[in-house]
Amino acid sequence: MTTIAADFGVGQVFLSMLYFFLFFVWIWLLIMVFADIFRSHDMGGGAKALWVIFVIVLPYLGVFVYLIARGGKMQQHAIESAQAQDAAAKAYIRDASGAGSVADQVAKLADLKAQGVIDEAEFQKLKAKAIAS
Repeated sequence: MTTIAADFGVGQVFLSMLYFFLFFVWIWLLIMVFADIFRSHDMGGGAKALWVIFVIVLPYLGVFVYLIARGGKMQQHAIESAQAQDAAAKAYIRDASGAGSVADQVAKLADLKAQGVIDEAEFQKLKAKAIAS
């Protein structure tokens, strides 16, 4: 009676792991190419549709041609996307905290001073604190 382990050699295990790894690399490449196609602002809808059809009909050739033709722009698109996300996060945090720019804070303090809510010493102390942050 033979076991499955006896029939499945080390080389077969290595090849199975290699195929599994290459399969996931391929899936990742497809995801990256499709993401870049759809976030490209320099292509129109027709060009995007043609690239998608090309990648679906001839997957290997389509992905490799896309990487050769537009690989440099993929990095630019990724950087622009990351910068836009960073700016949106910073704007959200700024809006959620209620603290605007330093100039807005100083203007609010000047309004409070003009209304008589705070005196000159408090104004100078809070202004220095706003400028330091």
